Amino acid sequence: MNSSPPSWLNTRAAGVLAHVSSLPGDFGIGNLGPGARAFVDFLADTGARYWQICPIGPTGYGDSPYQLFSGRAGNPYFIDLGELIAGGLLQESEVAGLRRLPTDRVDYGRLYETFWPVLAQAHDRFSARAADEVGGMGSLAVFCQRNAGWLQPFTEFMALKAHFGGGSWTNWPDEFRQWRPQLRSALPATAQREADRHAFYQYLFFGQWERLRRHAATRGVGIIGDVPIFVALDSADTWQNRAVFRLDPHGQPLAVAGVPPDYFSALGQLWGNPLYDWEHLARTGYAWWIDRLRAAFDLYDIIRLDHFRGFDTYWEIPAGAPDARGGRWLKGPGRPFFEAVRAALPEARIIAEDLGYIGPDVVALRRAAGLPGMKILQFAYGHDANNVNLPHCYPPESVAYTGTHDNLTTRGWLESLTPAAAAQIDEYFHLGGARSAWPLIRTVLATVSRLAVIPMQDLLDLPATATLNRPGTNEGNWQWRFDAAQLGSLAGAKATTLSQWIDLYDRRGDHLIRDYSEPPHR
Repeated sequence: MNSSPPSWLNTRAAGVLAHVSSLPGDFGIGNLGPGARAFVDFLADTGARYWQICPIGPTGYGDSPYQLFSGRAGNPYFIDLGELIAGGLLQESEVAGLRRLPTDRVDYGRLYETFWPVLAQAHDRFSARAADEVGGMGSLAVFCQRNAGWLQPFTEFMALKAHFGGGSWTNWPDEFRQWRPQLRSALPATAQREADRHAFYQYLFFGQWERLRRHAATRGVGIIGDVPIFVALDSADTWQNRAVFRLDPHGQPLAVAGVPPDYFSALGQLWGNPLYDWEHLARTGYAWWIDRLRAAFDLYDIIRLDHFRGFDTYWEIPAGAPDARGGRWLKGPGRPFFEAVRAALPEARIIAEDLGYIGPDVVALRRAAGLPGMKILQFAYGHDANNVNLPHCYPPESVAYTGTHDNLTTRGWLESLTPAAAAQIDEYFHLGGARSAWPLIRTVLATVSRLAVIPMQDLLDLPATATLNRPGTNEGNWQWRFDAAQLGSLAGAKATTLSQWIDLYDRRGDHLIRDYSEPPHR
């Protein structure tokens, strides 16, 4: 990159962060049905132009959307079963157990036990009909043909995973430890049927996703998706593409990913993902990564590229290490990677997740790539010596947040402050002793950052118990949900205020920002 490309972020707009799992829904977890459409309508009615979500793939152990069985597949939990009931593929009595699950949180244990037999029943009824379409979603056979490159390995991976009792592919028999196009014929009959079920689940997911995205586009709401930098070891991605990763001949990682001790954890974070063989990827023109990003842009209007600093330098942790402290920094692919991405996807709109302790080289790479970074208001004090997260330091080409899915709710953060920190923050934000998120929401909307994103928990002004994820912990994460009554109350009590602030701070996203003055439009 001899010169920095212009930033794509050339309007002022606002958005709301809420993962799909957190949405209202009747079957134990948020889904792509009426609750999602009502949420989109709320955004449109307030003038918010974007809905930001976490990754939507099928989650593995720990239920984290950043540890997926596939980066290309959708999470079947997000399928709206109400549509299957209306289409005669399910009966009300069969979903009664799901309707009894909590509405304020996701009980993943009970969901796992209850959801999959119900969805399998829907598939078996569909199969018995010898049909090829559900509710205007198009042909199942055509869907499978168009997506065969990732769908076939994924469905066979899930089928074999069930066949071998949930064990990692690295422990499967040798004949199944490497995916190949002819593998289907070697699957046991029960695994072949399970693969067919998973193809049906993906057909339903993407059919409902496209319908929801069309609804959002009609209402003027774009979707900001999330692409994790790493994929899980126990995933169809790794199983299918072993050459892309630094693995030994048995498929075990030679080293794993994470981050050193930081704001979130004194031990660092040991993610355990396999690291990329960047030399192999460079020789192939980064084809695997470009295909991954192209697929993401088929789903989203903008993507947030997670752990951006890993493209400059990444933390290598020895395989088998107890925590992340013994790692070392290694050079990532840097500018050649983003040059290849820009050449292949010139219209790509990417947000760089550049959080943590970021040095000048990472900033230079982000600027050279023409990508806006992120600013977190909760990091404004006590996080770094330069105070780059203080609102008066934000650059226009940035995305401002009160917090992300990895932060405490803003009310919870305010309530956790020491008296000295609370006094300093009270003075800066003119809180007058209040511990509400709303003054800080207004501050974020008022910043010069072109895009401002507010977590749904902050709009609802909820305490720390509503935090979605606490990095470095393994239990109680990804469970928070809001219900239709909370959405209705917010729409009635606060939507007008939010809409007024969006207008006040010119965040309708309906005109380009220009660096010169001109007469007012009459």
